[in-house]
Amino acid sequence: MEFIEGGVTAPKGFYANGVLSGIKAGRTKEDTALIVSEVQCNAAGVFTQNKVKAEPVKLSMLRLRRGKAQAVIANSGNANACTGDNGANVAVRMAHAAAVAVSKLDKWGKIDEDDVLVCSTGVIGQQLPVEVIESHADELASGLSKEGHEKARVAIMTTDTKYKEVAVSTEIGGKTVTIGTMAKGSGMIHINLGTMLGFITTDCAISTEMLKEALKESAEITYNCVSVDGDTSTNDTLLLLANGMAENPEIKEKNEDYKAFVAALNALNTEMARKIAADGEGAEHLLECSITGAKDDVTARKLAKAVISSSLVKAAFFGKDANWGRILCALGYSGEFFTPEKTTVSFKSCSLMDDGKKSENFITVFKNGVPLDFDEDKAKITLSEKEVKILVELKDGEGSGTAWGCDLTYEYVKINGDYRT
Repeated sequence: MEFIEGGVTAPKGFYANGVLSGIKAGRTKEDTALIVSEVQCNAAGVFTQNKVKAEPVKLSMLRLRRGKAQAVIANSGNANACTGDNGANVAVRMAHAAAVAVSKLDKWGKIDEDDVLVCSTGVIGQQLPVEVIESHADELASGLSKEGHEKARVAIMTTDTKYKEVAVSTEIGGKTVTIGTMAKGSGMIHINLGTMLGFITTDCAISTEMLKEALKESAEITYNCVSVDGDTSTNDTLLLLANGMAENPEIKEKNEDYKAFVAALNALNTEMARKIAADGEGAEHLLECSITGAKDDVTARKLAKAVISSSLVKAAFFGKDANWGRILCALGYSGEFFTPEKTTVSFKSCSLMDDGKKSENFITVFKNGVPLDFDEDKAKITLSEKEVKILVELKDGEGSGTAWGCDLTYEYVKINGDYRT
């Protein structure tokens, strides 16, 4: 397995583009993205568990019942959520505009409108001016290219400070298979079967049923283990399109090829989960909580997520305060089984030395249920690095799990205090 460049256009047969449609006044960078495959794909998706679902989410969920798709159009600047019948019509019009524009090009021929999925992100409760997207649809389609991932990855950003994309290649069935992705996510993130907006493309030949299984399995241990602020968005969507152009033997069962595909997908999604957590609104530290020795893996993941979701834990890391009591408290109210008297908590980070080498910082603050008299200055140095690991050792079983989050800063309140206006 190898990490490569290219994002969503790294796999064979996928092209992308992004343009500035002018959805939100004052924006100067691209705000509308399009991803297209040369051929129809097997497709799967996981979506927000929020009962309030945006209109694009409803439309994409409906269309994915067939397990097929060929294109995705997405916009930032407006979530098209809580917008009623007009919002539903807007989502359909976005898909129609994309299908018509792409169908004008000789490269693909006619694309079925039902094969276009729709995603939106931005302010909730405002009608999306779909006319500006429709007026730029031809420009969006005509600019589709392998290099277009660079504009597309920017077009989906809202409060993100940096774009997020990854691609990996691996060998499956004697063929080189590539998986690429891009995502946006910075705030309103407490993921449950989805992420803010995530798009995964692959040239792997894999059945729709196996694709659904792989996406759900991978999301559960990667994206679903991220929390920035405890808020699950109305628009959370993670899509996976597979066009089969790698020409590997189609994966139709959970065999060794399936395991290889899931391994590559997990590597890709883990990297993206870390990128989202690190770019949390106003964040200064990426927090990674790893639980070992839990009753089972599911318990370990839930315990880890309770820790990185705690506002008090997040605030402590912003202040570089080794307040292990808040970690024990979060574990305790998680509702999951563990034995406090057999619990050990440590912190770990790496510092970059003047000679370019890395120096590991490690300190144990709580061992086997008993607080330790640790060096506060050493702890502060450990917690001052950009990435800090919270290591929790239990003695309740063989389960392990990891979750990712970030610290809670003054900047988060500033960003969200006037987000709508």
